[in-house]
Amino acid sequence: MTHDHLTDALVIGAGPAGLMAAEELAQAGRRVVICEAKASAGRKFLMAGKSGLNLTKDEPLADFGARYDAAQGWLAPMLAAFGPEAVQGWAQGLGQAVFTGSSGRVFPVAMKASPLLRAWLARLGAAGVELRTRWRWVGLEGGFQFDTPGGRVVLRPAVTVLALGGASWARLGSDAAWVPWLAGAGVELAPFRPANMGFSVEWSAHMARHFGQPVKGAALCAAGRRERGEFVVSARGLEGGGIYAVSKDLREGAALVLDLLPDLAVAAVAVRLGRGRAGESTANRLRKAGLAPVAVALVQEWGRPLPEGAALAALIKALPVPLAGPRPLDEAISVAGGISRAACTGGLELHKLPGVFACGEMLDWEAPTGGYLLTGCLATGRWAGRAAAGLNPAG
Repeated sequence: MTHDHLTDALVIGAGPAGLMAAEELAQAGRRVVICEAKASAGRKFLMAGKSGLNLTKDEPLADFGARYDAAQGWLAPMLAAFGPEAVQGWAQGLGQAVFTGSSGRVFPVAMKASPLLRAWLARLGAAGVELRTRWRWVGLEGGFQFDTPGGRVVLRPAVTVLALGGASWARLGSDAAWVPWLAGAGVELAPFRPANMGFSVEWSAHMARHFGQPVKGAALCAAGRRERGEFVVSARGLEGGGIYAVSKDLREGAALVLDLLPDLAVAAVAVRLGRGRAGESTANRLRKAGLAPVAVALVQEWGRPLPEGAALAALIKALPVPLAGPRPLDEAISVAGGISRAACTGGLELHKLPGVFACGEMLDWEAPTGGYLLTGCLATGRWAGRAAAGLNPAG
């Protein structure tokens, strides 16, 4: 077992939060080593960017912060210091032009994470940050123990920032292996729960031909909220942005109701349904009323025996969805739970482990998709890095 006594500032985890913390430490003059269990940095970040990297949301800070719900007060100073405007400037500083879509979501023009990540890693390297890959943290006994390609190594840094992610997408690095070590040190942790996840549905065999089809333009209603969005019918159930927008309420037990023609009143839907010919099938009448085939299938799946006339129109406007619970934690885009606010100082230093800071999805906060997740990781990583460098008050 090798002991390395030369480490000044250690960051464990090379996702967005960890890289941001490392950059702040380096800018403050600290000698920074990043240890990453995987063979390369930012694997979940790269996966998120495959379908268009949503960096942030261009909206007033008060509205932006409200999307963090119970953690709004905790994260407020961090988001004020590094919110939507700062995220855009940061990306542009890495040579990545950005644009704002019609929904207010901000993307790099390249629409990928890889050019931004390459530029960021190059800038970190130029600042003297050392990235050690295939270094897996395996415990706290005697210091920070790592399994490395060269064997077991123990590091005893002056300051440490933990940025190991939450408990979803373990194959990309967020495996929550750190939980027992921090719990054993007395750090207060909230149990992990899935966030921004799909929900299981017990389909009949008739639905198989619709698997993979998107349901567009619907309104999803849960716990008094009404969200417009697209979702996908899959063999496992329902998933996609529309479902994720109400997933927290559904996780907490709220019922889901779909309005499949949200731009029409019930009476207008009834008029459309009444235009069918005598003897015409209900499926044809539903299609002529404006429903796509997959939406027709959902009405037939969950509405049988189908009523007639105004009652059928009302069903289209308020279709109950029988969910069979959230999909497993490892399938979720993000998580709720982790290191509690009470376990940290205002600078994200752990009370039970002086000199050790935490950030990103390790912390107990959650937010919807749409740029909030990545901005939260960047903001908390920056905050923890600055605090570890002595630039933020401990609080």
